[in-house]
Amino acid sequence: MEYTVQKLGRLAGISTRTLRYYDEIGLLKPARVNSSGYRIYGQAEVNKLQQILFYRELGVDLHSIKEIITSPSFNAVEALKEHREKLLDKRKQLDKLIANVEKTIAWQERRIEMTDKEKFEGFKRQMIEENEKKYGKEARERYGDEAVDKSNQKLMNMTQEEFEKATRLAEEVKAVLAEAFQTGDPAGELTQKAAAMHKEWLMYYWDSYSPEAHAGLAQMYVDDERFRAHYDEQQPGTAEFLRDAIHIYTGFKK
Repeated sequence: MEYTVQKLGRLAGISTRTLRYYDEIGLLKPARVNSSGYRIYGQAEVNKLQQILFYRELGVDLHSIKEIITSPSFNAVEALKEHREKLLDKRKQLDKLIANVEKTIAWQERRIEMTDKEKFEGFKRQMIEENEKKYGKEARERYGDEAVDKSNQKLMNMTQEEFEKATRLAEEVKAVLAEAFQTGDPAGELTQKAAAMHKEWLMYYWDSYSPEAHAGLAQMYVDDERFRAHYDEQQPGTAEFLRDAIHIYTGFKK
């Protein structure tokens, strides 16, 4: 069966603009363009779109999706199996969060007793599991299992007040860094203040601090596309600027 842009968009639940964009960037080309200039999609394109949407649901960026599905080693069946496992893991995370919400509702209705620690346990556990899936492999290779496990345990033991402070501090670091970036000086007073605040934020999650580990993390912000994209979202070059600032702060760059 063949589909026009509009029909395929309705079938997949996405906009025609999205399909046209996928065509423009070479992610999903139509099977052909008819004499009237309409994009026509066949079964192969429908299957490919399904794969793209699976990856999007898992939070994979379009550039990475294109690299994956255009790779000569790409195997559709194996990809579907991988999707299934990740979706099952996601369901487990949601089940835990739902259980925590239900328990909180019961506490609000005075049907059960619930400690402050229990209120945030499900939420914090979900954070840990998501971080493990996104960055766990790199973190464990760089810092070792013991350090990562201690960091996870520190998060689990964090009180609501501590968590709120850490969240506010992260936003403050971002704001000060954005202002410091305009100076262009990673050794400047304001920039070094951002680096010091970054260390303070880390200590909410790290079991112990070392300049080497701090400098290594800053380098990972540049080397890892996911971190680079996060810091460069508003101002391209911010990841490298923060790396240089932290390297100066820790004494790894004079």
